[in-house]
Amino acid sequence: MNLKHLHYFWTVARTGSVAAAAERLHLTPQTVSAQIKLLEGSLGTPLFQAAGRGLKLTEAGRLAMSYADEIFALSDALKASLGRQRGAPAPPFRVGISDAVAKNIAYRLLAPVTQLPEPVRLICHEGKLDRLLAELALHRLDMVVADRPLPSGIRVRGFNHKLGESEIAFFAAPRLARSCGKFPACLNGRPLLLPGEDSTVRSRLEQWLEAERLSPRIVGEFDDAALMKAFGQAGQGFFPAPAVLAGEVEAQYGVREVGRTEAVREAFYAITGERRITHPAVLTITEAARDSLFID
Repeated sequence: MNLKHLHYFWTVARTGSVAAAAERLHLTPQTVSAQIKLLEGSLGTPLFQAAGRGLKLTEAGRLAMSYADEIFALSDALKASLGRQRGAPAPPFRVGISDAVAKNIAYRLLAPVTQLPEPVRLICHEGKLDRLLAELALHRLDMVVADRPLPSGIRVRGFNHKLGESEIAFFAAPRLARSCGKFPACLNGRPLLLPGEDSTVRSRLEQWLEAERLSPRIVGEFDDAALMKAFGQAGQGFFPAPAVLAGEVEAQYGVREVGRTEAVREAFYAITGERRITHPAVLTITEAARDSLFID
């Protein structure tokens, strides 16, 4: 297989048309089309089919694209590694973090990247999951950290890598915590702060409260978990957080854990454009999470 032909195919797949790929490659559309025909001939199968004014991948094309992504990711890693030997700046590692993921969790997941033997420049972007996945599809992000797997039905090519999960604990300012008797019954009729509706764990918490026949007073809903904890620190209500962070939450906000439940668990995922992880930073994150962060 001619890798130059594979690169032309990869560029057309990423841009969506021969014309756009030709412009990026500084070639004529006729040349690009001819080279892709040669690649299809060598593979013995068509890789594209017409879709309106553009092209879309066939089933074989999608399979070829997954391998091409890995091949060129390794190529980039090779060039970056050799470049660092010549004193070039560290390559960027761009991560999207869903705003439903607690900042403490995000930090603990990404911290091992700073200890890589081959340094990278960590660039973090926070936002709604759908926008981050769109950036991942455009290869503007290397990885997305989320509290849910890639949603079904979304037209984004990506692969889920589960990092781990944690049961949910409840916390409160010391005075409010002292008034809490037997958990979880002590939440009944009491003020409760909840994550916003975009958070996957929100619906699970509501189902758990209903199953336990508890009716707390919902006094606040927050997309930003740090803001929810700040309100909890001020004594405005009980609030949930991953139990794996219990020690940090108590130390940082001066609150106390009042109880936890195995019935509600929050999971975390790395979503990447590659089925088999080859990026060293992503490998480090997934291995560290499974080996040390999310241990029951």
